[in-house]
This record gives sequence, structure tokens and C-alpha cells, in this order.
Amino acid sequence: SSRVDYEAELAIVVGKQVGPGMDDGAALFGYTCGNDVTARDLQKKDGQWTRAKGFDTFCPLGPSLVRGIDPADLAVECWVNGQRKQSSRTSQLIFGPEQILNFVAEVMTLLPGDVILTGTPGGIGPLQAGDEVEVRIQDIGSLSNLCIAQSN
Repeated sequence: SSRVDYEAELAIVVGKQVGPGMDDGAALFGYTCGNDVTARDLQKKDGQWTRAKGFDTFCPLGPSLVRGIDPADLAVECWVNGQRKQSSRTSQLIFGPEQILNFVAEVMTLLPGDVILTGTPGGIGPLQAGDEVEVRIQDIGSLSNLCIAQSN
């Protein structure tokens, strides 16, 4: 059994094809909530993130796609079973959403509907079967999921 952590994050949704050498203006379509679920023990064991973040049901997104908001200073929180575990603001991001999208687009081609997560605040922690996880982002909404043990 793996240690599975929650990670509340602002998610960027790409609206047009953009990639190396292409004009990246207006490629950012909108925003949603993301929970970048991570199998922390596998991340440490593997020394990279592909398997630790790639399981079915990981990275729930939603509940809505929001456009026309200023992402510069939004509250980002994670609540587990009604207790606030993470609390920060997008103004604390090292790089803003446009910078992140532009950087990624210089490396690979992005397609409409692709999603880029912006990073999580401090306070990540483990989940147990039965936990209710809620990612709240100001002006976007609340993404709520129940943690269920995976049967093998």
C-alpha cells in the first residue's frame, strides 16, 4: 500500500495548439481546480514522478472551467474531512500561469484541452480511505472527492 498525498493546485487549461516556435498569445483558455494526487513512497523510490502521479483516478479536475478571471492573487486551499490543511495564494507562485504555459510550450506542443498544474502550497499530507478531500480556489469553485482504497 502506498502513501497517497493530496496537493491542491491551480490548473491551467490550454485553448489552442501552441508549441516551440509558435505564437503563444491567447493559448491560455481558462482555469480550474486540481488535486495533484501523488503516491509519495513511489516518487521517492523511483526518483521521478511518472508512476507516482500517473495512476487511474489521480489528478481529479473541476468542477468547472472558469474564464476571464485574474489569477494573480487567488486563495488556494485544501480541506480534508473539514479541516484546512493547505492555505496560500496564487501571488505566492514562483512563476505565474502565463509564464508557466509559455515555458512548457517552448519544450513541447500543447493541444486544446491540455492541462498544466501550477504547483502546490506547503502543507501536503497523506490521505486514508474514507477521507473527503476538497480543493477550494477563489473565483473558481470547490473540487470535492472521496478517497477510496484501490482493490488489487
